[in-house]
Amino acid sequence: MDKNAKIYIAGHNGMVGSAIYRKLEKEGFTRFITRTSASLDLRNQRQVIDFFAIEKPDYVFLAAAKVGGIVANNTYRAEFLYDNLQIQNNIIHNAYVNGVKKLMFLGSSCIYPKLAPQPLKEEYLLTGLLETTNEPYAIAKIAGIKMCDAYRAQYGCNFISVMPTNLYGYNDNYHPENSHVLPALIRRFHEAKQAEAPSVTIWGTGLPMREFLFADDLAEACYYLMQNYDEPGLVNIGTGHDISIKDLALLIKKIIEYKGEVKFDISKPDGTPRKLMDVSRLRSSGWKHSVELEEGIKLSYADYLSKSQ
Repeated sequence: MDKNAKIYIAGHNGMVGSAIYRKLEKEGFTRFITRTSASLDLRNQRQVIDFFAIEKPDYVFLAAAKVGGIVANNTYRAEFLYDNLQIQNNIIHNAYVNGVKKLMFLGSSCIYPKLAPQPLKEEYLLTGLLETTNEPYAIAKIAGIKMCDAYRAQYGCNFISVMPTNLYGYNDNYHPENSHVLPALIRRFHEAKQAEAPSVTIWGTGLPMREFLFADDLAEACYYLMQNYDEPGLVNIGTGHDISIKDLALLIKKIIEYKGEVKFDISKPDGTPRKLMDVSRLRSSGWKHSVELEEGIKLSYADYLSKSQ
C-alpha cells in the first residue's frame, strides 16, 4: 500500500478498527477516511453509495459489524443477520463499483461448524451445522466471505477475507449484557472487588475452551496480509493456543486481585465446546502473534480502569 493512499476503515471507533488505525498511523499512513455511525449509516444503501462516490478510497478495511457475546447474539437474532448483511453488502459492492484496489473483510471464528475437528482449518467452512446461539451472525459472515470470492471471480476484485479468533484489547465493549466473555469477566470481577462481593457467578460449566488474540496483534496481522496476501477463501488469525473459561476466569480474578469465590451456573448454556484456530497458513506465510494472554489482560484492565474513572 502506497503511503499516500486513501484508506477507509469501516468501524474505526471499535476495538478492531481503532487498532488497525493505530497500526497504519504508526507505519506512516496519513490519508484516512473515517465516519461515525451517526454520520454514515452503513446499513443505508443510498448513504454508502454517496459516500464511496465522493471519497473514492484506495483501500478498505471492513471492520464494521454488529457484534456481541452469546446473550446478544441469541437475543437480537434478526438484527445480527440483517444489520451485518446490509453493512457488508453495501461496502463490498460499492468498493467494486468505485474501483477500490484492495478490500479486507473481517469475519469471526464462529463461522465454523459447531462440532468441527480441532484445531479449525480454513477448509472446514460449510462442512457442518453451526452453533445455534450465534447462527445468524455466522451466516452473515459466511455470506461476506463468499461475496468477496464471488466479486473476485466475476469482476477480478482484490478482496480478501480474514477470520480472527476471539478478540480483546483497547476500546473493548464492557457492556454488562452485550459484551464478549473476556471483557465481561474483567468488568464483573472488578465490580465484585469494588463491592466486596463474596462470589462471582459465571454462565455454564467453565469447561468450554476459547482462544484469545489481543486486538493490536490482529491489526499487525491485517497490515501484514494487506501487503502480502492475495487469495480467495479466508485466512485464520489467532494464537494457536486456547484456555478453558474456568482458567480464564481464575486468571482474570488473579490479575484484578479479587478475593471472593468463583461459581458456575450450569443451568446456563456453554456454547461451542471448543474453538481453536489452526493458524498454520498464517504462520507459514511469516506472521506470529506477540502479546501473550496474561500481558494482554493486564493491558486491557488498565484500559478499562482508565475509561471507567
